[in-house]
Amino acid sequence: MAAAQGPLSDGAGGMDEAKDTEKDRREADTTPLPFRAAVDALRAARLRPQIEVEPTRPPQRLAPHAYALEAAVVDGDQDLADGRLVLLHDPAGHEAWQGTFRLVTLVRAELEPEMAADPLLPEVCWSWLTGALQTRGLTYGEPSGTVTRASSHYFGGLSARPAASQIEIRASWTPREGLGGVPDTAAHLASWCDLLAQVAGLPPAGPGDASVVTLPQRRGPQSR
Repeated sequence: MAAAQGPLSDGAGGMDEAKDTEKDRREADTTPLPFRAAVDALRAARLRPQIEVEPTRPPQRLAPHAYALEAAVVDGDQDLADGRLVLLHDPAGHEAWQGTFRLVTLVRAELEPEMAADPLLPEVCWSWLTGALQTRGLTYGEPSGTVTRASSHYFGGLSARPAASQIEIRASWTPREGLGGVPDTAAHLASWCDLLAQVAGLPPAGPGDASVVTLPQRRGPQSR
């Protein structure tokens, strides 16, 4: 995954770029301050170097305001795990969220078939998510989600490929709002990266960091 940079210009898009800049300015003028502060915190967060994060196009219909990031846990030119984190904001509040902000995530990684067959794997993966939040002392509400494991077996012209197993965690939760109605989105992003690192099988980021443990039966790294 490339560093978070905008598209390079070939010199022919000056008019379009000017229109985009004007559109961004108008949208910034109408964006609620709590959402702007929450997004700024996401952009300024410092993360461990093995995790590459960049902005991506957010969903358009889930909330009046949305911001999205995609990330990959990288080892050289290989991805160990990847995911997406979306910040939603509805200034009027949302009954199902029990708040004005919501975080939605998708995390994926490939596993050894033996581990994918473990009947306790879904419960363990869900505990990785809640444990990552709790380890950083984050308060949240209304959590929900699914843990899905899938296996692929190849036949015919693809029969030379080994069987592959994947774990997928989809989840959402309501972050507690702090001063000015702004949640600590930087800390939630850090906990989400802890989850990504754990699924990827990385060692702890530092002494005493129990939120990330090695997953020795994880499938080998995948080429990017």
